[in-house]
Amino acid sequence: MSVILKKIFFATTFNSCLFLLLVIGIQNSSIKSKVNFLINETVKLPISFIIGASFISGSLIGSFFNINLTKKS
Repeated sequence: MSVILKKIFFATTFNSCLFLLLVIGIQNSSIKSKVNFLINETVKLPISFIIGASFISGSLIGSFFNINLTKKS
């Protein structure tokens, strides 16, 4: 299996597990809020879900970027 496929598989699996734990963990959350977009706003969602979903999406997007810090001279 190539390195790229391993990276995609690991990132998808890890973030899916985080999302599952997030959904299980927020079942008793009572503080809800709306997110305002440019056109309209969302339904009332628990604040922990909004924060967790943004963290997971950032983790998923960030896992596909490769930062090469070695100096080539």
